[in-house]
Amino acid sequence: MSQQIGLYLNPVGQRRVDFQGMYADMFARLFIADGTEQANLLLGQERVDLLIIDLERFDSSFDLDGLGELIACRAGAPVLLLCPFISAGWLPALMKFGPLAYAISPLDDADLRGAITAQLDTPSVPETHADDLRSLLALRTRLQQALVDVDDLTNVAEQICVALCDASGAVHASLFRMDVPGDLQLEAQYSPTGLNLARVLHRSDRLLQSPLRHAFPGLVAACSNEMALLDAPAKAGEPELALSLVDKGVEMVIGLPLGSAPGSALAGSLCLMFGRARQFSGEELDSFVALAQLAGFGLRMAAMSRENEALLGRVTHLATVDALTGVANRRHGEHLLELEIKRARRYKVPLALIGFDIDRFKAINDQFGHPVGDAALRTVAEVTQAVLRASDVLIRSGGEEFLIIVPHNSAIDALKIAEKIRLAVAQTDIAGCDRLTISLGVGQLADQESADGLMLRVDAALGRAKRAGCNCVELAMS
Repeated sequence: MSQQIGLYLNPVGQRRVDFQGMYADMFARLFIADGTEQANLLLGQERVDLLIIDLERFDSSFDLDGLGELIACRAGAPVLLLCPFISAGWLPALMKFGPLAYAISPLDDADLRGAITAQLDTPSVPETHADDLRSLLALRTRLQQALVDVDDLTNVAEQICVALCDASGAVHASLFRMDVPGDLQLEAQYSPTGLNLARVLHRSDRLLQSPLRHAFPGLVAACSNEMALLDAPAKAGEPELALSLVDKGVEMVIGLPLGSAPGSALAGSLCLMFGRARQFSGEELDSFVALAQLAGFGLRMAAMSRENEALLGRVTHLATVDALTGVANRRHGEHLLELEIKRARRYKVPLALIGFDIDRFKAINDQFGHPVGDAALRTVAEVTQAVLRASDVLIRSGGEEFLIIVPHNSAIDALKIAEKIRLAVAQTDIAGCDRLTISLGVGQLADQESADGLMLRVDAALGRAKRAGCNCVELAMS
């Protein structure tokens, strides 16, 4: 029998009874404590060779400082944490208080005895290996560079996963994202070995409803905002999942929340899978947490950029499009006309302008009401657009008046287009009123003529069409 003395700490009575019954034979004497106050008292009165802290049922919101003080008081004497794989956030937090060893639970009897024996015989704690730490620091630099260099913001998640697969021993990296509350999705993944996580999880969306949400570390971290560390797939308690991971060469999985802290809004998680299991030092775990925060920041910046682009698009739409008809508004239309005039002069090609308005439109509004008048304007715009080419621009210049920019067309060509529009409108039934007609004026840009000059000539031609009895087309005077 060992001549060493142990102290086991856990708040659950049955767990304390079970531990004492199964593992007391490993110690000359085994003390049991139900909380940090009792443990502190025992440590002050007795020599304790190994402090075993079973974190099951402890709450980090309330117990972190008390447990941390116990570890600090040990002053380097052996401490073994038994940490549930779904609550691995305890590890980097408690490692800040002092050196400790850890074992990820659940543990079978043989594994727990092995972990205790190792600490009784040759106490050791996970060490920071310079090469591993340098690798993580280099990985962080590569991730930062990937976020800076990415051109297509829709691919930022993929770029993050590619960069993260440079982690030592990593065989797969993935990002889970919750764009819509309650809908967790596999946003991106990358594996140099071709591992497809969607097949392992049997889905890539609605993952909050997945039966594996309490077993796979990436889902656990996304659902709880807490680190999850699985150092043996069998510990997940899902035999099919464990078999699938082992078959694909995965021995360890770590899930890291993208949210800043437990209790913050769920955002998603970063998940790394490794080809072999090993213990991480506090510095390494802190580096993984920093990587997840950096990835989360990159995703938030990409989302904000997309939102800004969408907002700019909506603002641009409101500033350039007539709300009633959906065609260009007057201000935007005049800007486009200036551009087309410059282009026509630069390439020495003709440019025509058509102006038209709805005949006796005031009478339509007075007789049938403004809603019918609005419907008439929309219908005329739709009928006109159906006649025009993709390069032609329809503009609502005000009230019932419209302009059409007709690039690469002479006045004669534009006359033909105007006649087609006139006939199409005259033959169209307008809901709520009689058929209506339009009158049109057509002009071609002259040498040295300004946009205002061209519009004045076209407007004069439109006036002649009105005086000629409406429902006709007139050519502008040179």
